[in-house]
Amino acid sequence: MNVLFLGTGTSHGVPMIGCDCAVCRSTDPRDKRLRPSIYVTCDDGTRVLVDTTPDLRTQALTHNIRRVDAVLYTHTHADHILGLDELRRFNHMTRQPVPLFGDVFSLAELRRTFAYAFDEREAQQGGGVPDLQLWRLSGGALMIGRQEIVPVPVSHGHRTILGFRFGRFAYLTDCNAVPPSSRALLQNLDVLVLDALRHRPHPTHFTVAEAVNAAAGIGARQTYLTHICHDLSHAGTCASLPAGVTLAYDGLSLDVS
Repeated sequence: MNVLFLGTGTSHGVPMIGCDCAVCRSTDPRDKRLRPSIYVTCDDGTRVLVDTTPDLRTQALTHNIRRVDAVLYTHTHADHILGLDELRRFNHMTRQPVPLFGDVFSLAELRRTFAYAFDEREAQQGGGVPDLQLWRLSGGALMIGRQEIVPVPVSHGHRTILGFRFGRFAYLTDCNAVPPSSRALLQNLDVLVLDALRHRPHPTHFTVAEAVNAAAGIGARQTYLTHICHDLSHAGTCASLPAGVTLAYDGLSLDVS
């Protein structure tokens, strides 16, 4: 299985509009961060996208992505959903609808936010709407192709959202707590991806120190931190992290057995 990081930044991205800080002006390409998403190529060739960020068009062009067999939604904040309309292009290339998987709240929010995309009259009138299928995640594993995927509930402030486990890889973005029941779903990981916004406390995201502590409790062989704001330079932050923990970056590609 291959995991490609399409974006590792916050809702603002890095650089931020109108900011002249050292990270926003950095020439290190690892300090350029689009909104957070991954693209998973499973062993059977199935391609799974996690979230549709506002940067999806740029991400797909940058990495020559030509196929999306399914989308998993962690939650429906703007930086995770506003590229949904870009799925039209994958409909055109594959001549297939794209199934979208999310919890009941996320599916309702997608219907509300993108009402036109689920209005049959729009398609009949040549409105150029994406062809989408909504599938509710209500607990337990799902199969996409031959890949088993396990939803992992995590806390994002007062709200419960989803991370996802693919075999020995798990992706937990936008979280500030992993409850014990979910830690039980994260045993024997080779790779863990975990939210780590900045050093200063935040009400809905792990700090770097909190993420390092959570990673130690989960015990994956390697942990990558994501959803990174402009407070953290790649090189400087990685130099301060313990063995087995590092920042992810846009374009990072991992092969996970």
